[in-house]
Amino acid sequence: MEKQRGRGLHYLFAVIGVVLGTALDQVAKYFALTTLKGQEPYIIIPGVFQLEYLENRGAAFGLFQNQRAFFYISVVVICAAVLWFYVRVPMNRHYLPLRICAVFIVSGALGNFIDRVRLNYVVDFFYFKLIDFPIFNVADIYVTLTTVCLFLLLCFYYKEEDLERILHSGK
Repeated sequence: MEKQRGRGLHYLFAVIGVVLGTALDQVAKYFALTTLKGQEPYIIIPGVFQLEYLENRGAAFGLFQNQRAFFYISVVVICAAVLWFYVRVPMNRHYLPLRICAVFIVSGALGNFIDRVRLNYVVDFFYFKLIDFPIFNVADIYVTLTTVCLFLLLCFYYKEEDLERILHSGK
């Protein structure tokens, strides 16, 4: 019974994390929409970094323009995969980095999904002019940094037996 309560608490914290992460993304996009849309870019570091409003109807780097069904299906698949993973991952400290990554992946997916449903596009506004990097948003940061963290964790921190434990675990 105590083990079930502990697992339930982990799930509760994960849901709270997803809600807070998604809310932060949406608040930042609301700010961009209400203060940057139709305005000149807001320069933070001249020639390096600025806030510039963009309506993105595609994915990262402009891929899959206007492919709404693809994006909706992608979010469902991502959330289902993360849920499957989260239920299987052991609830001990060793696996905490993977659980945190799961929360950020879902937050990023939901943040951009909300934009697509509500606006038919994703609001992007961070622009690194120095390297002419594509304009992005908070949800994109979640997904990109989490992907890098997952790669590093899987290459250097977790061992094969750690991953086997997740794949072959019932709970």
